[in-house]
Amino acid sequence: MSKNSPPSSSSTLQAFTDQLQKSGRYTFERQEALSALGTTALGLEAAARRLAEKDRLTVPRRGFYVIVPIEYQTAGAPPPTWYIQDLMVHLGHPYYVGLLSAAALHGAAHHQPQEFQVVSDATLRPATVGRSRIRFFRNKHLAVVSTIQVKTPTGMIRVSTPEATAIDLIRYAESAGHLGNVGTVLVDLAEKLDGTKLVESLASYAEPGVAQRLGYLLELADAPDVAAPIAAWLSKRKPRMIRLRPDLAADGAVRNDRWRLLINEDIEVET
Repeated sequence: MSKNSPPSSSSTLQAFTDQLQKSGRYTFERQEALSALGTTALGLEAAARRLAEKDRLTVPRRGFYVIVPIEYQTAGAPPPTWYIQDLMVHLGHPYYVGLLSAAALHGAAHHQPQEFQVVSDATLRPATVGRSRIRFFRNKHLAVVSTIQVKTPTGMIRVSTPEATAIDLIRYAESAGHLGNVGTVLVDLAEKLDGTKLVESLASYAEPGVAQRLGYLLELADAPDVAAPIAAWLSKRKPRMIRLRPDLAADGAVRNDRWRLLINEDIEVET
């Protein structure tokens, strides 16, 4: 290119993304780029495609772009914690990082989660961003779930509290590696659980069955002090006898009268 030649849309987009990255930003939306570059939608799309081929840009949703810094080119994208806040703003839905991903952020993960788990108020299709897979879960009680703000290299993200995380692990147990893995995660998470706050959250939006299963697993995870307030709360509600694993038959199950459970699975908790 000669000195007097106008820059191509690709090199202009490269300069635009470089400038954003220097300012600590790793995402942008289509309209912002169009306004800054003065190009057309087709021109932006072509330039973005060329940068994507160089592993410098990825597009998890139409009109939303994630800049890939050099150190994350092999992974195809920076960690989801770097851009999940901006992505959810782009999608227009409230959210919180939950389940195993929240447990990991609270320091309770024996194994690295295979997917980044996000809870929202709508049914959203999964997103693949580089090597990361973002999976969304719908929670109709989203507005009353307790969350905290967690700092990341690019800002703040919303994460379920340890108590809300424990409840979600039970509610979505199948997506958390089933009850055995949930029990193992609770071994570490229990250290951060407040029994009183846990009961408050259970009373606010959880079904009695969630409390029954959670209390039982907390005892298996050697956290009887956290489980005790749940047992006291349940004793006043007199819940019906239910299966520990609702998807399995109860033939030959052992009754657990404390938690009003039919133990139809032998749970092994790793400590």
